[in-house]
Amino acid sequence: MPLDSLYTPILEDMRAVDAVIRARLHSDVVLIRQVAEYIIGAGGKRMRPALVLLSAGATGYHGSAHHELAAVVEFIHTATLLHDDVVDESDLRRGRKTANALFGNAASVLVGDFLYSRSFQMMVGVGSMPVMRVLADATNTIAEGEVLQLLNCHNAAVGIDDYLRVIRYKTAKLFEAAARIGAILGGAPAAAQDGLARYGMHLGTAFQLIDDVLDYSGDERSTGKHLGDDLAEGKPTLPLIHVLQHGSPAQSACVRSAIEHGGKEAFAQILDAVRSTGAIEETRRRAESEMKLGVAALAGLPHSTHLQSLLDLAAFAVGRDH
Repeated sequence: MPLDSLYTPILEDMRAVDAVIRARLHSDVVLIRQVAEYIIGAGGKRMRPALVLLSAGATGYHGSAHHELAAVVEFIHTATLLHDDVVDESDLRRGRKTANALFGNAASVLVGDFLYSRSFQMMVGVGSMPVMRVLADATNTIAEGEVLQLLNCHNAAVGIDDYLRVIRYKTAKLFEAAARIGAILGGAPAAAQDGLARYGMHLGTAFQLIDDVLDYSGDERSTGKHLGDDLAEGKPTLPLIHVLQHGSPAQSACVRSAIEHGGKEAFAQILDAVRSTGAIEETRRRAESEMKLGVAALAGLPHSTHLQSLLDLAAFAVGRDH
């Protein structure tokens, strides 16, 4: 199912969020506007702000604060992208030059800082201490995840649990926070808030695992990134960990060398090892398991079009090719 059709119950809300984003990007500093508008304008799936809106709708929220908070979540996500691309020395995202490739590393880092600080201004404006606590904690956890990933780079000894911890911190935490704050706005009881938060966490984990798959099986025109980018950066993602644990001695040695030294010189051999050891299938299996756990966490919610979109979003996360 196309992603746009999953957003049918929140189309007007998404347009309102876009308007908030445009308004809140304003700064008297021209470079801030240029860099922020460039990366926000690149589009993307907008899954995190959609989670705020769908979660709020599924718990019966009526108001407009969810527009502001959906924009906050998108700003936090965008700030992490700006910083990520500098750390990873990336030059392509969503099929376009990265902001750091176009404007330089210093501008990207500083505009990322602007987006973080602007998001906290917006949180204060909403005036909900529980929401602020969730987003403040999530932002801190994301930063910890970034550092954990940095420590894991070029480390071929990273195990599955270590890698999943990075995913939970770096990627899934913002999904989890987005789903929880929607439920807080909706005045949902604690059990429903926790269920939606678990759904977001499992959805975010599944989403990242499929990103790992697409790094070795995707179409560059669809994914908007170069195949093997994670390998070039020395990141031990789940497909590579699977080869290290289940490949032949030669395959394991090849992957270990690539992780420890970076680069894509052996990409063809590693791609063959990933495919022949069933690493792609195993990573997809784990993603599907996460998706099922996320769906199960929604069991207590009453049926609604918003709930159906949450269920469909989980299926999209594991079935996508971009």
